[in-house]
Amino acid sequence: MGKNKKNKANRTSLASVLDRAQDAVSDATTNTATGASNENPSADQPDSPKTQQSESSGSLKRPSPHDVEEDDGWQTIERGRAVKKHKKTPAAGSRKYPAITFSPKARLQSKINVSSLRDLILYLFADGPAPQWVSIQHRPEFRKIVTILVPGLEEAMFKKSVDFSAYNNIPTDQAVERTATSPDDYYPRPLKKEELPEALQPFADMFEHLWPVRAPGDDKYGKLHSPINSMLTAPPPKNKDEKGGVKHVTDPKGWQDKRTRITEFLASPSELTEHGFPTHPAMLPDGERRDNFQDPEGWVHTRVSSLEDGDVLEEEIQQGSLTSGREVLALDCEMCMTGEKEFSLTRISLVSWSGDVVLDELVKPEKPIIDYVTRFSGITKEMLDPVTTTLKDIQARLLDLLTPRTILVGHSLDSDLKAMQLAHPFIVDTSMLFPHPIGPPLKSSLKYLAQKFLARHIQKGDGAVAGHDSIEDAKTCLDLVKKKCEKGKEWAAGENQGENIFKRLARAGTAYRATAGPEAKGGLPVGKSSAAVDWGDVTRSACNAATVAISCKSDAEVEAGVIRAVKGDPDGLVVPGGGVDFVWARMRELEALQGWWNRNRMDAAEESSSSPSAPGPDALNYDDAPAVSKLENCVTTLAQRLKRIHDALPPCTALIILSGTGDPREVGRLQAMKEQFRKEYNTPGSKWDELSVKWTDAEDQLLKKAVRIARNGIGFVGVK
Repeated sequence: MGKNKKNKANRTSLASVLDRAQDAVSDATTNTATGASNENPSADQPDSPKTQQSESSGSLKRPSPHDVEEDDGWQTIERGRAVKKHKKTPAAGSRKYPAITFSPKARLQSKINVSSLRDLILYLFADGPAPQWVSIQHRPEFRKIVTILVPGLEEAMFKKSVDFSAYNNIPTDQAVERTATSPDDYYPRPLKKEELPEALQPFADMFEHLWPVRAPGDDKYGKLHSPINSMLTAPPPKNKDEKGGVKHVTDPKGWQDKRTRITEFLASPSELTEHGFPTHPAMLPDGERRDNFQDPEGWVHTRVSSLEDGDVLEEEIQQGSLTSGREVLALDCEMCMTGEKEFSLTRISLVSWSGDVVLDELVKPEKPIIDYVTRFSGITKEMLDPVTTTLKDIQARLLDLLTPRTILVGHSLDSDLKAMQLAHPFIVDTSMLFPHPIGPPLKSSLKYLAQKFLARHIQKGDGAVAGHDSIEDAKTCLDLVKKKCEKGKEWAAGENQGENIFKRLARAGTAYRATAGPEAKGGLPVGKSSAAVDWGDVTRSACNAATVAISCKSDAEVEAGVIRAVKGDPDGLVVPGGGVDFVWARMRELEALQGWWNRNRMDAAEESSSSPSAPGPDALNYDDAPAVSKLENCVTTLAQRLKRIHDALPPCTALIILSGTGDPREVGRLQAMKEQFRKEYNTPGSKWDELSVKWTDAEDQLLKKAVRIARNGIGFVGVK
């Protein structure tokens, strides 16, 4: 009996709720028809208590408590069903407006770096890790992100007392000392308009802090890496179910093989020299040096008069052949120690393209062996005692085997060729074909490459006796090259480095309820559109992966391109209507005026592929204001451009500006010296006291110091 009364009461309560809801819907429909609700003065004030009170009556209900952080709006009830209400952009200053803030009480353990800014973008729009150096409020409310690289911008320029007229009137080796603060100062500097030079005061209107940003590089090896590669390359997402160890590479979704001839992977003479390969006379330009070339004592070179000797007529090449009519031999050697830091050849193995063993010989060094290095070489005293074959015997056999059409394949072949005291100009080296992500002089091991790209485990000796098998290693190199030829140049080209940020955003870009409706509650991976705005042919760089690529010839065009990418084209034919979600851009006129352009070798690949030649300072039109220096005029114009971009951005847009690096000129000068020294030193017959440049520990320390200082960049982060 009691149960029936309770059910009846529930039915009565539900009926009354439905009646009230229907009445409210009827009232709302009447108001809409008469235009009473079309002009609601409180509609743009979602946080007004009055608004919330009026909206809470009858026809409106509040979403569940879990949705408050993402969407503090309301839903209309029509016939008992929720109907999506278009989400309005939060009003500036409202409690739901997105923000990126820094707390003075925060404890930073190091400077932020370029990858920190990249990860911030991925956190806001995709699957990146949450930043620990800033606090993010209302992440779902961010509508767009604009990131602009401005090389040439330095922290010292933001000092009130800066003299732009004399700023660059000092040698590059003294300019590197121009750091405004201690390298240990990790915290951002507050931007106060009255404490900035007039030229840069607009920055205080856009940002609260100037951040010291550490550029990518390697202090140990004295290398400055590309900030563009660091910014535009995202690390692969971590799979929680994935176990430790080397992950085997699989073809991306939709991948199509592009068979490529092995000749496309031949190392150029300059690459061979850079990686320390012995010089072959065919690698030298025509002239006196080539005519007078002599091998060092005990060395030989293959019978190749010129690089053209290896060419094969197209009609002689079998259709579909990956070898281009060339003979391909995979080479691997084992060495033992015959002196301090001196290794001598003790075994050589050659394997043909078909996998047949062409040569496998033990070699007895002329000098006594002091360490057989058995755990690596697999060579023992008992194996070499009966051997009579010498290095000269092996050289003679190789000179008969290696013809102008022979391509040698191997891993770190420079060491093998030096052990054989032999030079050959046609090389495909897997350590160069699959470079280490950090770059030279680091190299990925053959064991790692086999696991990653072939899913094969090699060199499985116990580390005490078994050692390496030179035939196994040679076949592994051959299989790596074969797979690269079958798949094409692009295959595994970026596996070590990660994923292009434009591709990551298109694949994992996340929309939230604030912008995509109730179905995106908690985040929905729908993909984000992007645009790249840069000097030169943008389609010939990593920016080609962006949804829209805009090529420019000046900073003025970059400014217009950014605003166009943000707002969209009226017809939506190139830039989608309403603009793209993420914009990457680069301004270069300050970089050129500073003398930084084309001087930094870290950017050499980018210059050759996507950018025009750097304009000289005289080509830049910054003489309109004769009362100020050219540099000050350039900086003033730059700040005004950035301010106009900032003003054109829609609300809830994150704006990131970074310099990339500090002054790289001294690094470039010293690296050029080192490169010249290496070229001359590796030339057979060269003498130490006759080299045009010297490279000692003193110069090496100067390079490392210059790199440490050049890694001091700056950045700005804010929300429009």
